[in-house]
Amino acid sequence: MTDEELLPEQQELYEHFCFVVEGGQSSIRIDKYLPPRIERVSRTRIQIAVCSGNILVNGNRVNPNYKIKPGEVIQVVLPNPPREINLIPQDIPINIVYEDADVIVVNKAAGMVVHPAYGNYSGTLVNALMYHLKDLPLFNTGEVRPGLVHRIDKNTTGIMVVAKTEHALINLSRQFYERTTDRRYQALVWGAPNPADGTITGHVGRNIRDRKIMQVFPDGSDGKPAITHYKTLENLGYITLIECKLETGRTHQIRVHLSHIKHPIFNDEEYGGNQILKGTTFAKYQQFVKNCFSMLPRQALHAKSLAFDHPTTGERLTFNSELPEDMKMVIEKWKNYISGREIDE
Repeated sequence: MTDEELLPEQQELYEHFCFVVEGGQSSIRIDKYLPPRIERVSRTRIQIAVCSGNILVNGNRVNPNYKIKPGEVIQVVLPNPPREINLIPQDIPINIVYEDADVIVVNKAAGMVVHPAYGNYSGTLVNALMYHLKDLPLFNTGEVRPGLVHRIDKNTTGIMVVAKTEHALINLSRQFYERTTDRRYQALVWGAPNPADGTITGHVGRNIRDRKIMQVFPDGSDGKPAITHYKTLENLGYITLIECKLETGRTHQIRVHLSHIKHPIFNDEEYGGNQILKGTTFAKYQQFVKNCFSMLPRQALHAKSLAFDHPTTGERLTFNSELPEDMKMVIEKWKNYISGREIDE
């Protein structure tokens, strides 16, 4: 399946190109050589990318006026090009954690889709940002994902950074591509992972039977490499609060990795966590879990923190967010349930 055949929300947010300059190519500026070879990319965007270090020649940074030579290897990392969808700015409340001239950091609520896609062309975070940032050139291009360098699933909550300028967009794209950001999530999972702290590896790719979800290919026969580090924060009997640190950022990575090791996220419908997987068959316990599902009608996953280098100043910025109320309530409910009880593993 090609990238164009995937649903928009499943596509990567940046592209990686590699060109070897042809033997008969005359010596011309790199900002003239590249635009005809990359769809829907202007010379201005190439110039900004070169200045930001997102374009390397033989592994080295160059200037926009650098003249390429036959045999040289050019590597390019760019945000994906615009998609032709007519987007409407909408005055939707968003929780802004931080904002300056270059970036905006938001704490995304559950149920909000990040960017428009089939079936969700309104009510998204992008629609809200297009209204909030309507005076900025980057948000007037009609691009379906203006400023986006990463995303969070619809029913996952937490911290996201969005670029406000072309320079910030290209700089942050490189940081996410090169994995120099630090992303940490908290999740409630079924059971108690053993070991309590560990690393999950395994290529993540499209599920061979249901292309809307992902699966792990341990032998690397399909998908892309994915690495998730986790550690136990609190054992709550039949469920556990854990922290996950992403080393890679594949679609649904945490959710599918945890399901793969038989500890799916609590109430994750797509990966099996919406079943009662641990505990007793007593009606009282079964009803207790169903009540928890009602209190937390989504996967119990929260993007807790994000660290990145500011695209202009270079300062390392770190942002944290509290667990959302639905996760807090379920944690307290489980604490009360196991209080004074001996839970059999």
